[in-house]
Amino acid sequence: MKPSALLAIALILTACGTVRPTLSQDSTRVEVKTVVETVHDTAYVQLPVIVERVATLDTASVLENKYAKSAAMVSGGVLTHSLETKPVKEPVSVEKQIVYRDSLVYRDRVVTETVEVEKKLSAWQSFKMKAGGFSIVLLLIVILYTIITNFLKLKLL
Repeated sequence: MKPSALLAIALILTACGTVRPTLSQDSTRVEVKTVVETVHDTAYVQLPVIVERVATLDTASVLENKYAKSAAMVSGGVLTHSLETKPVKEPVSVEKQIVYRDSLVYRDRVVTETVEVEKKLSAWQSFKMKAGGFSIVLLLIVILYTIITNFLKLKLL
């Protein structure tokens, strides 16, 4: 087989083409944030109003605090004692935990866009482009053929 035929076959087997990037798949990542916040608050406790009375043969007595009032009096040798609680709302410190949960979704996408060409090529323009490609390949074959034949002629002499 002639070297020019091998060269022609090698050139035919090599092809030109456009590079097409492969599209990667969509990747989705979910990130969950949890924040626990402790809030200090004040709650009020309503104390019930309680009335108690006691009668005794003893001396006089008086008691009072912020929750109750006590009064005693003697009449006819008998001590009468009364105790009344005051209607007070007592503040009580309360800790409450508030949990905030937040989900963040990260999504990476490859977006392919179709770009419309202003004007399509005419038949003559597309023929010139195809003929230009063929002529470049033909020119390379002729150049390589002449180089190889001249190289072989030099070796034979």
